[in-house]
Amino acid sequence: MTRHLLSLAAAAALGIATFAGQAPEARAEGPETTMRITLQLPLKAHLGQNLVLFKEEVEAASQGEIEVQIYDSAQLYKDNEVPQAVGSGAIEAGVASLTRYVGDAPIVDIFYQPFLFDTEQKVRKAVAPGSAIRAPIDAAIADTGSTVLWWQAYGGAIMLSHKTPIKTPADMKGKKVRVFGKTLGDFVEAAGGSPTIISGSEQYLAYQRGTVDIGMTGVSGVKSRKLWEVMDVITNTNNAVIEFIVVVNTDWWNKLPEGHRAIISQAARQAEISVRDKMASIEADAYAAAKENGMSVYTPTADEIAEWKKVSQPVYEKFLAATGETGKKMMEAAQGM
Repeated sequence: MTRHLLSLAAAAALGIATFAGQAPEARAEGPETTMRITLQLPLKAHLGQNLVLFKEEVEAASQGEIEVQIYDSAQLYKDNEVPQAVGSGAIEAGVASLTRYVGDAPIVDIFYQPFLFDTEQKVRKAVAPGSAIRAPIDAAIADTGSTVLWWQAYGGAIMLSHKTPIKTPADMKGKKVRVFGKTLGDFVEAAGGSPTIISGSEQYLAYQRGTVDIGMTGVSGVKSRKLWEVMDVITNTNNAVIEFIVVVNTDWWNKLPEGHRAIISQAARQAEISVRDKMASIEADAYAAAKENGMSVYTPTADEIAEWKKVSQPVYEKFLAATGETGKKMMEAAQGM
């Protein structure tokens, strides 16, 4: 559990000031700005470590004027609660799966259109600040009372199962499938399965209790949550791109001193670049850990992927119907990458 309490921070600051021969009163008041961030994943997960990097950069650059507190493992809010908590100002910042905003901004689920972003090059183009894909999403989320600070890469979607891989839609037919977003549910239904939305922090128990037969997640989550204890096969479908975003309450953000916003923004950009550049090695390490712990990994053939794509047409049609002209332009931009 990670709780960077204000009193401890003030005490540490006091000790440093005294050691350096400065007047204790100079640091006794503590930080000028406190930024609490809620995270559904354990701190040891790569998104948690990315927050630690951000925290260290901010606190060093601000010389203690800004304190970042990280509440990991859904201590404060589950992932589905983060958009409301941050947008309402109940907490300053939070990490949320991008698809959690689909109710307010259906365009976010362009990243969950089956097999649309099937290479790292396409993903990088799509998530670049100001791109034809990202810009409309950041703008739409701003309407919820939150400002996107940075995007966190989580890798491609995989499927988890018992004993046998999920090679084609036929292997999913009639099965209960854990998903973490509406469009992923549409994909499962198109393939003949029955989707159930289950938050990331609750999926271990769902697999353990047999609530679902198949799981959909990112491979890094297999490692951080030790999902090999409850599932034993990974099917590397890479059918969607999983993105998380770090959002801050807009009213809180706008009231910050300009210098503090600049420090936070710079650290956020560094954190975004860092996690994106490390994603390939993070996934490779997670696959290795999964195999070491008894999981088998199956990669579908080109013909099998073609079968998945064949059943996915209704998913594309639903997205375009829900997002109108904006969604159409985004889809065209994605197909042109």
